[in-house]
Amino acid sequence: MNLRDKQISQLRQSYFDVLIIGGGINGAVCAASLSKQGVSVALVEKNDFASFSSQESSNLIWGGIKYLQGLELSLVRSLCKSRNLLMKLFPSNVQEVRFLAMIEKKHKFHPFVIYMATILYWLLGNCSTRPPKYLRRSKIKEKVPALNVDISNGGFEFSDAFLIENDARFVLNFIKSALENGGVLSNYIEALGSKYNQKGWITTVKDKTKPRQASLKIRSKVLINACGPYTDNYNQLSKQSTLHKHLFSKGIHLIVPNFYNQNKILSFFSNDNRPFFTIPMGNKLCIGTTDTIIKKLECKVNEKDRQFVLDNINSKLCQKMQLRTKDIIAERCGVRPLAVSKANINKIKSIDFISLTRKHVIEVDKNKKHLSIYGGKLTDCLNVAKEVSHELAKMNIACANPRTQVKSEDSKTDKDHFFQKVNDLNLDEQQKHPHRKNDKKTESNKQRLWRLYGNKGLWILDKIMLDTTMAEVVIEGTEMMRAELYYMASYEMIVTLEDFLRRRTKFAIIVPKNKLKKLKGLNEACKILFKEKAKKKLDEYFKHNIYSISL
Repeated sequence: MNLRDKQISQLRQSYFDVLIIGGGINGAVCAASLSKQGVSVALVEKNDFASFSSQESSNLIWGGIKYLQGLELSLVRSLCKSRNLLMKLFPSNVQEVRFLAMIEKKHKFHPFVIYMATILYWLLGNCSTRPPKYLRRSKIKEKVPALNVDISNGGFEFSDAFLIENDARFVLNFIKSALENGGVLSNYIEALGSKYNQKGWITTVKDKTKPRQASLKIRSKVLINACGPYTDNYNQLSKQSTLHKHLFSKGIHLIVPNFYNQNKILSFFSNDNRPFFTIPMGNKLCIGTTDTIIKKLECKVNEKDRQFVLDNINSKLCQKMQLRTKDIIAERCGVRPLAVSKANINKIKSIDFISLTRKHVIEVDKNKKHLSIYGGKLTDCLNVAKEVSHELAKMNIACANPRTQVKSEDSKTDKDHFFQKVNDLNLDEQQKHPHRKNDKKTESNKQRLWRLYGNKGLWILDKIMLDTTMAEVVIEGTEMMRAELYYMASYEMIVTLEDFLRRRTKFAIIVPKNKLKKLKGLNEACKILFKEKAKKKLDEYFKHNIYSISL
């Protein structure tokens, strides 16, 4: 019986303190936090973990400097504190990154005025990052020759943080933490509705991988609706009324080759006066974003979106560096759920839409012991978990300590031991890839394995110790070893090839779509992940032409 089947078996047999509906960032971090505090927690996700909004972020862990414009100082400070804590808890995955901002002559504020705002931002973040630095045009040109500084009055540098790996993997780490602490979680389990009686909640769910199998009932004292953009939909199913609802904004990013080869984020103001970034993603760049009002959650990148991003980035670049449609490797399209009061919803005009923040709201029905999580973002996740713990404590759910945070990265002692084992096995990447010997930016295998798996990576090292072929790279152009694929097959609940290519890794958004299907070693990877179903899974993925996700 594989890990997922074991989890589903426990869903049938147990009575839980808390059932969480939704496996995006809000649901995952709540499951990790509550399970660590000794609460019996179950979580179900109708598709794969992090398969909707949580996989389409900018990968930024930031305090929201743009919210200073609306003088929302308390929100910025709260986000900065959360950012700082995430950097402290997960130093291998959440790291400080430098932003270089170029301000155009046509902007209403002089660069020095905005630079002073970054000083305030730095202070609100407890000066925990490198201080901002004012830059003249000549210095910007020196740092990034690709930029057209003739349109600029100058700029500045400041610091925030970002995810070294992709956002979906960040969410998965919370899922795995909850599992480690005794939580019962599964993907591809669709909640069909929940009913409340005096004994608690009864939720009917269906295993989407076995459509002919009968539905099952999950019993819990408390129900948490963490369905992200689908929160309102599920509340309707459960006949739960709230004071808030979601409005939706579509944001898209384009993945293109990295034209400046630095681990630095370029920051601008787009034509609609919102922050606009180029974010390094390995040897690629993620460029965006847009902010478009939408009413339907099913949306995709259109030509207008594509042209908006290209026009904005090209307006900042030298003529010889202009990007074209043919340079686009992949596209990302996500839905931002924005929490608004139902009483004020008719007062919100389209011109105010961009100014709506990603703040979260937790609505609590104390009588029915029901929580609905509205809004939120990756940076805010620890604040969400902390508030949920406090609310459950009020409901007499035995939280060991509502202030307890999620499990942090494994200790330095564990890390040193892990690094030594990697060295003993001679797995350093620069030894495996001699052509990268002089590349100082190349991440070693010990760093990469620790970042992805932590102490659980010892399973991979033990596999290699018993069989040296397990250290061989399977998929062309990657560093992924055979033992890693066996680990993922055993412990990461991969159901479809998309789960692997898009969320357990980021291959689907950094490999050009015309090359993805031809990747040498992909067939072998599928055989390891899916065994006798390998060909079926491969055919299903490419039949639907899913090279990158468009919601």
